[in-house]
Amino acid sequence: MPTEEAKFGQLQAYQDTDGHFSLVRNFRLADLVTIMNGVCGSFSIFSSARYLITNDPDYLWSALAFPLAGLLFDFLDGKVARWRNSSSLLGQELDSLADLISFGVAPSLLAFVVGLRTYLDTVVLTGFICCGLARLARFNATVALVPKDAAGKSKYFEGLPIPSSLALVGVLSYWTSNGWIEGQAGIPWGTMTLWGEPGGRGEIHAVSLVFACWAAAMVSKTLRIPKI
Repeated sequence: MPTEEAKFGQLQAYQDTDGHFSLVRNFRLADLVTIMNGVCGSFSIFSSARYLITNDPDYLWSALAFPLAGLLFDFLDGKVARWRNSSSLLGQELDSLADLISFGVAPSLLAFVVGLRTYLDTVVLTGFICCGLARLARFNATVALVPKDAAGKSKYFEGLPIPSSLALVGVLSYWTSNGWIEGQAGIPWGTMTLWGEPGGRGEIHAVSLVFACWAAAMVSKTLRIPKI
């Protein structure tokens, strides 16, 4: 974590740098690596959209692969920052925003593409994104309060880290490889109707409840995941 003096120096640099692309000129190498995480998440979203338009499975597989590439960049940005011995004032904010794209929005859209398309499914997936957003905001606000080890790193995560959503992407990939998706064999475990007629707004896929529980685990304060 940068010291208060270092933070002030970085703020002063932003203040003093004028002209076109002044923001970009203040980026560190680690910031650019972090942005590549967001790029991967964005490509996943657009690949999902192209699959919905064309029904070309290559686009679906690309959409499933890009979040994994995003995780690689998410892992590398911290390594690069330590290698360069240079942390950025914007780094933590960039990291959270990129994570929201790659591990919040992209997996939720993938779930929709694969077949979670009822009204209640979309409500759950929206809640999943919002819980990921809340979890990242809480992390940024409270990271200084989490106990640290001798190296200054937090000892645990409060709630599931949002990159854990890649486990759900892995499940969706397995279903895709077996044809258990919309337009083919259909989503495993089927649907249930909570109210009204089957096929109406009260219908929800059972697997959506897994996304709901995952979302709740992300914002949990009592669930503590030790850092390895």
